[in-house]
Amino acid sequence: MSATQDHGHDHSAHAAHEGPIKTPKQLIWAVGFAFVVPVIVIILLANYVSSAVKPSAGSEGLTDQAIAARIQPVGSIEIKDLSDPGAMKTGEQVFQAQCAACHSTGAAGAPKLADAAAWGPRIKNGFDALLTSALKGKGSMGPQGGGDFSDFEISRAVVYLSNQGGAKFDEPKAPAPAASAAQ
Repeated sequence: MSATQDHGHDHSAHAAHEGPIKTPKQLIWAVGFAFVVPVIVIILLANYVSSAVKPSAGSEGLTDQAIAARIQPVGSIEIKDLSDPGAMKTGEQVFQAQCAACHSTGAAGAPKLADAAAWGPRIKNGFDALLTSALKGKGSMGPQGGGDFSDFEISRAVVYLSNQGGAKFDEPKAPAPAASAAQ
């Protein structure tokens, strides 16, 4: 092999292995970008992910609503106006709200709505006996059927249930207004 051929071979081999970086200045720029660009991308991604407005931990504990919720009374008193019978629930409304769960399906041995055979013996005991059972509870049924209605509303529901089962009870009279009772 001649010297000229070796030198040509070295030059072509050296040229084949060269990269885009040819000077030390280009190397410094490449290293700088290789470090700075990923750091900037990471910072931008972190800002994007956490850009939603989120309250810091524990910051809602001192809001007026949170304080009011913590110091609210355990119980409350609700005063119903019994002087307006129109504001009271009808027997059918009380039935739908409270009684239908058991008396529509016969659950826990409750007599079904409009089942004359089941209601017959109960109706023979009279309205007062039925009302007492409804107000105080009987068998699996709790007082007032577990509901939150006035005694007058429960008596309306008893009349509605009984009349559907064959009774002919009259609708109970509305309670006297509190002002009349005081006189």
